[in-house]
Amino acid sequence: MQTNLERIKSHIENLDRFTATPGQGTTRLTYSKEDLDARNYLKQEMAKVGLTVSEDAIGNIYGRLEGANPDLPAVIVGSHFDSVPNGGAFDGPAGVITGLEVASVFHEQQMKPHFPLEIIAMVEEEGSRFGAGLLASRAITGKVTTEMLHEMKDIAGITAAEAMASVGFDANRVHTAIRTKESIKAFIELHIEQGPVLENANEDVALVDTVVGLTQIKVTVKGQAGHAGTTPMLDRKDALVSAVEILGQLPELAIQEGGGTVLTVGKLNVYPNGANVIPDKVIFTVDIRAKDEIHVQNTLTKTKKIIQAAEKNGITCEIEDMIYQQPTHLSKEIHQALTKSADQLGFKYRTMVSGAGHDAMIFASLTEVGLIFVPSHKGISHAPEEWTDYDKLQKGIEVVLETVKKWTEESANESENKTSSFK
Repeated sequence: MQTNLERIKSHIENLDRFTATPGQGTTRLTYSKEDLDARNYLKQEMAKVGLTVSEDAIGNIYGRLEGANPDLPAVIVGSHFDSVPNGGAFDGPAGVITGLEVASVFHEQQMKPHFPLEIIAMVEEEGSRFGAGLLASRAITGKVTTEMLHEMKDIAGITAAEAMASVGFDANRVHTAIRTKESIKAFIELHIEQGPVLENANEDVALVDTVVGLTQIKVTVKGQAGHAGTTPMLDRKDALVSAVEILGQLPELAIQEGGGTVLTVGKLNVYPNGANVIPDKVIFTVDIRAKDEIHVQNTLTKTKKIIQAAEKNGITCEIEDMIYQQPTHLSKEIHQALTKSADQLGFKYRTMVSGAGHDAMIFASLTEVGLIFVPSHKGISHAPEEWTDYDKLQKGIEVVLETVKKWTEESANESENKTSSFK
């Protein structure tokens, strides 16, 4: 292999040291001290392998290896370096280190790409600090405004704009982070699978062709509070009982729909939440995901019918549509290139649908995008136990390296003749 296993391991372990919760997983929130420490480390390592280092207005870190023709669009490799609270060492950094390792091989072998090569380490993908997931890629694609950064706050009431200023970034210049379609030839992201499929199948990598469509709704079930001891059973308007009747029917909807549809009730709050009080209000969320939009729509329609049918005997229900995201189909060309690289390297692979959102899906509105997964031990992620074997990570990086070598060496005419799958 051309990549260096010990170097990959060292980078992952070094980044993992920048945590607010030593011994309790990785906690590296955007614009925090830990962010700053990790940022300085990454900039230093980028410079060591001959990259020109810069930061954009939102705080993304770029390392650029100039191409033989600097006016051509760049091939970008990277991911995010923030984390959830008490998360793992691989979610995000695996993709950042992929870019750094690709650049290291280019540097060691003194390869001069025809197209510029850029690696990127992005902020606030998780949304753990400001509740604004995929913030970096949304800023790059022009979907973040100065006003938004002044409005979004963390749990301590600090705005994103204030936090940015504390580490040297200016929310009023966020528009300068926008990249044009003409400046990017492709974006490739490696990520851990965050599920058990690859490990269970003893496969090396997954090549993602689609990021699922999803919808989230918030449901409020209202009844009437009452004394737990003095209100007869037949006279009750128990919001929790009605909510449970709804919830018990929902998983079967996804099973019957098929097509890989999944449905999750991940949040539930009961009011007034007293042991001797009949609940008068229950609020819960429903998350529905599928590769094909029709399955999302069908399951959502049936879910709403079940909720509406619960409005009886003094119970009322309110439904708030929170998120609706269409499936994102990634570049067929890059998928084919990744597949060819995996074949040539002799690795075991499959095509997979991503059930989670990633920065790659945001870049898909801007350029050709590829997404590759490496195995997660026992499927665990967003936890201190998150783990990917380093030899598996190295194999994923090798696939990216081979693909990047091809995509940065194509002639300008070949690139200009390509038709993006997003146009």
